[in-house]
Amino acid sequence: MFGIFCKEQLNSDGGILQKLMHGLTGSIFAAEDGDCRVNLRDTRGVEIRIEKLNKHFGGNHVLKDIDLLIQPGETFAIIGPSGTGKSVLLKHIVKLEIPDSGEIYIDGWPIFGGDKQQIPKDYRYSMVFQSSALFNSLTVGENVGLWLREKRICKESRIKEIIREKLTQVGLEGKEELKTSELSGGMKKRVAIARSLAMNPDLILYDEPTAELDPINSDELANTIIRLKQTIKNTTVIVTHDLNFALYVADRIAMIHDGRIIEVGTPTQIKASQNPNVKAFIYTTTKGIKGD
Repeated sequence: MFGIFCKEQLNSDGGILQKLMHGLTGSIFAAEDGDCRVNLRDTRGVEIRIEKLNKHFGGNHVLKDIDLLIQPGETFAIIGPSGTGKSVLLKHIVKLEIPDSGEIYIDGWPIFGGDKQQIPKDYRYSMVFQSSALFNSLTVGENVGLWLREKRICKESRIKEIIREKLTQVGLEGKEELKTSELSGGMKKRVAIARSLAMNPDLILYDEPTAELDPINSDELANTIIRLKQTIKNTTVIVTHDLNFALYVADRIAMIHDGRIIEVGTPTQIKASQNPNVKAFIYTTTKGIKGD
């Protein structure tokens, strides 16, 4: 799915699809990109700073005083067992959830409690959901170009170019006419990524990207994300319980346990952690093989 965060926020009565698909606002149209009304060539990484974030669902305290800093252009993974609040945290970053207390800052601008008259730097974000969320009635190419066509961002000739470019970036060159029913699970994930990339996001978020994938497809997906990291400047945030995937693709990793961030570091630092909960997670997710 895709979305955008700008000076003029989305209508408050919009649902998830409204927030993540129909978020283009007027200030973005000032950028020119040849045959496009939006600059789809340049990207930048955004900084994400989370301070004392708390979230309850009924009597369940899901997020507990979350503090986290994600650097611009970083590939950052949030790991932990299922049910520890990883996806809830991700949804706060794109405002699909509202915290009970605390704040999230994008490039220093508070997204929940700030002065709405302040003008932050425009940035585009996209989110790749666990289910891929492709439209079965559309071809691969139609799925990838959906946002561009719906918002009339570019001329049709340029949209077709972008579709080809993004499919090539994820290793699906020439697959525009395939139906989604003809795709493997791994291919669906890569189409979802290509669709997110079509809007050239400054921030891209992945929710459990390896869910339901076999090891071969998980490895292909990891290599796709690594290749993108080498060519695109945006910030990438990945929520996953797949430790090996996180260790392979991330610059830094945070582990969440019982609603709290208990460790942050590089893959090497995470593997060497002496925190008992981190060590237990590593031990169980590597089939009981103890590291040094």
